[in-house]
Amino acid sequence: MSFLEEPEPLFLLSGIRHKSRLYTETLIQKATASLSASSCSHGDGKVGDACRDDAAAFRLKMMAVGAILVAGVGGVAIPLVGRKRRILRTDGSLFVLAKAFAAGVILATGFVHMLHDAQTALTDPCLPESPWQRFPFSGFFAMLAALGTLVVDFASTQMYERKHREEQMGLKAAASAAAAAAAAAATSSDSIVAAAPEFDEEVGDGEDPMHIVGIHAHAESHRHSHSHPHGHVHAHDDEGQVSSHVRHVVVSQILELGIVSHSVIIGLSLGVSQSPCTIRPLIAALSFHQFFEGFALGGCISQAQFKNSAAAAMASFFAITTPAGVGVGTALARQYNYRSPRALVVEGLLDSVSAGILIYMALVDLIAADFLSRRMSCNFRMQVASYVALFLGAASMSSLAVWA
Repeated sequence: MSFLEEPEPLFLLSGIRHKSRLYTETLIQKATASLSASSCSHGDGKVGDACRDDAAAFRLKMMAVGAILVAGVGGVAIPLVGRKRRILRTDGSLFVLAKAFAAGVILATGFVHMLHDAQTALTDPCLPESPWQRFPFSGFFAMLAALGTLVVDFASTQMYERKHREEQMGLKAAASAAAAAAAAAATSSDSIVAAAPEFDEEVGDGEDPMHIVGIHAHAESHRHSHSHPHGHVHAHDDEGQVSSHVRHVVVSQILELGIVSHSVIIGLSLGVSQSPCTIRPLIAALSFHQFFEGFALGGCISQAQFKNSAAAAMASFFAITTPAGVGVGTALARQYNYRSPRALVVEGLLDSVSAGILIYMALVDLIAADFLSRRMSCNFRMQVASYVALFLGAASMSSLAVWA
């Protein structure tokens, strides 16, 4: 009756819904209308034209493809090839320090490079003020990407753990059945041997047949009682190893997803450029970036203990992504208008998503996983050296933002 007597709340609620729907529709219409493929008159087109040289840019792009490919292959191959070597084993100190340096590189890539580039693209003067400059879309989509990565990370870990658990239960059931069959056969054999003296005239110098059976039973019980504690310990060890293996598998796959997603954008951006002034500093910067990202990915693949074919496929896919992006960008350079609002929005959104994935992976699955481990907490020298390597990696990649 209160709603019938006082209908103002209902009218207020319906008004809020109506305004929200209108605002959402208007926002979508403005965002869609702003995705024009025509070139923008704002920006630094004169600067780009002053340094434009198609022939020199093409030669530099071919150099970039070779340099980035070699750097990527070298970075991802070192942990995979050297995992059986003493100096580069995944549990060795040198590997831990190199991985910490690479984690700093990836963290700086997400914060300093990708997120900044996303914000620059989505706040470009070519885009209309509403809605692109009235809301921080770059940070918002980076946050959504980080949360989405968390969900994928959790779901993938649960799926792999459930799969391994079912496999282990199947193996344990088969082993239990085999052990039960063997025990039944052994019991039957012991009973026959123990019962045999009852039908023999010489029962072994007056020994009691029941006493012999008791000795057999005590021996079996003794062996059985000693098997439980060791089996219990091995079960816990196996569960811990399975959980660690699952985490390495999931981390390596998600990290490759994050790296590949932004490598495509980097390659396309370099490929569509016709300015040697822009391409020349990018060659060294991207080679450095590709080498240490490859090292981090190769270390995760090595720790996941994939089969050689799967590890080679993941490493190859990473190594060719950026060079392939450069090749595609070079082919599309004459048709692709990188100054159009549509290109800016697509680039900004993809950069935001890549930034969110890389930041999450660097902080959660690389830095926190290693720096909060028992091994690190028990070794003060390793702590100091790892922190130094981490900050050096972040500082080195951040300094490259001056040129790229």
